[in-house]
Amino acid sequence: MEATRVGRALRMARKLLPARKEAPRATVADVTLPALSLPLERIALVVCVLARERAAELLGGLADAEAGRALRHLERFADMPSAQRQAKVAVDFGERADAANRLSLFLEAAPEALRLEALRGLPPYHRSRFPQWEDAGPRAEAAPALTALAERRIREALR
Repeated sequence: MEATRVGRALRMARKLLPARKEAPRATVADVTLPALSLPLERIALVVCVLARERAAELLGGLADAEAGRALRHLERFADMPSAQRQAKVAVDFGERADAANRLSLFLEAAPEALRLEALRGLPPYHRSRFPQWEDAGPRAEAAPALTALAERRIREALR
């Protein structure tokens, strides 16, 4: 079977290029590590949330000075209640990339009473995405349980 033009072109290019010389292999002492792109506090927070059982082991692998600071952050996050820790993750790392789509799916599937309460609790920049449900007219005061459910479902959709 005949080779493709691309394959022939690559073989021709390899023939025309000078031979490569192997670079000497670097030893561990020669390697310099790049600076961390995230602050240690955020790294410790992610490790605490995603790999809680192995968090100390994972953070212990950092450079000595950074490992000590990261472990102190880890202790502080481990002492937080779960809800406070999750809230910190949400604040530090922001909304999901697909938050608007998830919110749309929730509002379309929600019963009318829950949808109205959720729309009332949405921030204005999200509420503007749903003009079809804005003119619902006057509403009676919702039950506290319905308000709490709407707030929770909004948080889940956005984070």
